[in-house]
Amino acid sequence: MNRKLAIITGIITIVTVFSMCRKAETFNEEHYDSRLSGGLATVFDAGSKAFTHMIDGLSENDVRAHELGDVGFEQTFVAAPAPVLGGLGPVFNNVSCISCHHNDGKGTPTAGTATSSLLFRISNGLTDEYGGPAGMDGYGGQLQDQGLFGIQPEASMNISYIEMPVNYPDGSTATLRKPFYTIQNAYKAIAGNYQLSPRLAPPVFGLGLLENVPESTILSFADETDRDGDGIKGHANYVYNPQTQRKEIGRFGLKANTSTIKVQVATAYQQDMGVTSMIRPQEASWGQPQCANIYAENYDLPDSTLSAVAFYVKTLAVPARRDVDDAEVKRGEALFMQLNCSGCHRPTMQTGMDVHVRALSNQHIHPYTDLLLHDMGEGLADGYTDYLASGREWRTAPLWGIGLFEKTNGIPYYLHDGRARTLEEAILWHGGEAEQAKENYMKLSKTDRQAVSRFLKSL
Repeated sequence: MNRKLAIITGIITIVTVFSMCRKAETFNEEHYDSRLSGGLATVFDAGSKAFTHMIDGLSENDVRAHELGDVGFEQTFVAAPAPVLGGLGPVFNNVSCISCHHNDGKGTPTAGTATSSLLFRISNGLTDEYGGPAGMDGYGGQLQDQGLFGIQPEASMNISYIEMPVNYPDGSTATLRKPFYTIQNAYKAIAGNYQLSPRLAPPVFGLGLLENVPESTILSFADETDRDGDGIKGHANYVYNPQTQRKEIGRFGLKANTSTIKVQVATAYQQDMGVTSMIRPQEASWGQPQCANIYAENYDLPDSTLSAVAFYVKTLAVPARRDVDDAEVKRGEALFMQLNCSGCHRPTMQTGMDVHVRALSNQHIHPYTDLLLHDMGEGLADGYTDYLASGREWRTAPLWGIGLFEKTNGIPYYLHDGRARTLEEAILWHGGEAEQAKENYMKLSKTDRQAVSRFLKSL
């Protein structure tokens, strides 16, 4: 009887799996709820915790894994030796994931404080054996501005801004702030030229969906020779994955310099907290004589914890759109398309298969990104090359959830280093491949420009 029951159960499982593994079909837009930015992985919450929700329909085991990852995401690491959560440092930028990704959202562009979420990548301008940016001697690939007791931080950063007025053709004005970054209190002289790149912690929701977008879909958006003549090109980044030990298409990071969620999480633990793992076993402080420069025999972070935190991030839901039937929002959406902002911020794509998480499979999603690299002009250039990303190129930032930054952060910050305080400022910083779209935006009436902002705030 038990054998017969097992056979029946097996048949049911096979039928269920194959029914889930059907090929993606052409999506029928009729009767589709345009609020569902993440398809089945959408949550209806417009409050301060909008980015913190687990996607619906997870199995009991997956719910437990998500909850364990949530605990890990919020845990504060301390110096070793410690019975739990030891291994912080010896130099670091922050003490937990949540310290940078406030409410699982955007960070705060300050340096050296408990709420700081702005870090600085550093390179000597050369490439390493995998084609990625080579770190600076004595500093590695990232400046750590905090240290354990008795350990001098690598350096501190001074951030200053100058105001830049912008005049619209209709006589309206706006003010941009241009940041300047200065390395101070370096523990040793930085020899030779270097490239410095500020990176503000981005939101972490919806990443499971983006990881599940087929590579062929991303490549179909590329137009490196500008065949259609719209001035927008875009190309993929290909980066080294230390877990698989091969080059893969980049999806995550502000320059698409990471291919998977798990590697992204492991790298953040290593670089931001000095916490080693199976994927990133070397201390971030390599080359610094005052710190250990060895591969640890025992990793600071168990692989079970790393996997749980990666799964937590993978299964965070996307907040639903709001005010989709509002007349001003609809006009703003139409203008967004007319300006060809959608040439990079592509509204719609379809995910591939994930046989374990139904809400990530074959989902019609609206992330407003193409996951490609684009030249954003000299105004946003950092001069830092990252695999195939030049010093003027950035990955198109997803726009879903952007209208909730004020609620999740208190003060909204936009762009790769948080220099923009409003959506209008963020648009006005666009250049390069987005120069024509920005200029056409500036020619709009003030009422139409407000409609574009209203649309963006609905996302």
